[in-house]
Amino acid sequence: MSREVLLKWRSWPAVERPWTTVILVIFLIIVAILVWNITVNIWQTPFYYYLGMLLVLGNLIPWFIPTDYELDHQGVRVRYLFITVNRRWEDFGCYYQDKRGIMLSTFKMPRRLDPFRGQSLRFSGDRTEVEELNKILMDKIGKKY
Repeated sequence: MSREVLLKWRSWPAVERPWTTVILVIFLIIVAILVWNITVNIWQTPFYYYLGMLLVLGNLIPWFIPTDYELDHQGVRVRYLFITVNRRWEDFGCYYQDKRGIMLSTFKMPRRLDPFRGQSLRFSGDRTEVEELNKILMDKIGKKY
């Protein structure tokens, strides 16, 4: 059964915001040097360096890889480099928008658990999908905050 895609777009912050990316890379280099000096030179335990840098870089991976978003009649599909997340419209109780994207909440009102349980939809650099995205979400979810 084929899916009828209602809206599709790609977000890639590292390419869309190059100056922020340059600042982020410089910051990561400084952090790597500082953590190396503390964990390897002072503590003499390189395990903590590798663990710390793995955690930092793991959290920043979505910034550096493209993310594809597809909305259809069944739900939302978010594709990262090696991972695809499919969520049904019934999973969401409300949604709200900030300046960089829209958060789909699993609750009937916005909650602090939304970044962990909900689904974030980041806008593309040109933001051409925002108006159509809001129309689709109002039709499928209905509650906007």
